[in-house]
Amino acid sequence: MINQLEGKLKERSIRPTAMRLLVLEVLEKQSSAISLTELEQTFGPSDRITLYRTLKTFEDKGLVHSINDGTGAPRYALCEEGCECDYRRDMHVHFYCRACNQTVCLPQLKIPAIALPEDLLPEEASLVIKGLCGKCQ
Repeated sequence: MINQLEGKLKERSIRPTAMRLLVLEVLEKQSSAISLTELEQTFGPSDRITLYRTLKTFEDKGLVHSINDGTGAPRYALCEEGCECDYRRDMHVHFYCRACNQTVCLPQLKIPAIALPEDLLPEEASLVIKGLCGKCQ
């Protein structure tokens, strides 16, 4: 398992430190996006700054993407195979369950391209559908 995790980090030119391997292992086990606070709780006493920097490194290198689901804290999810994490190439829908507070990526549901006026330069887009998941209905 460790060799597999190291390989994923090296593929994205991320140096595999102990903390990065632990964070990646936690992210791999998630079925929904996770906030920094939730990640911190899985480690017990840990350095919040190190966890944040690890997530930012993962995001900068295209291993995770952040999701603003309207809760006030970004959530992070591993990118799907072939994800470009680019505004123009990989825009997909997210679902936020109001009951269990889980946010899930729906990469099969793409956000259609929107033609903006030429003087506007888009950097990101988000479409979050809120409601009840199958477990909470």
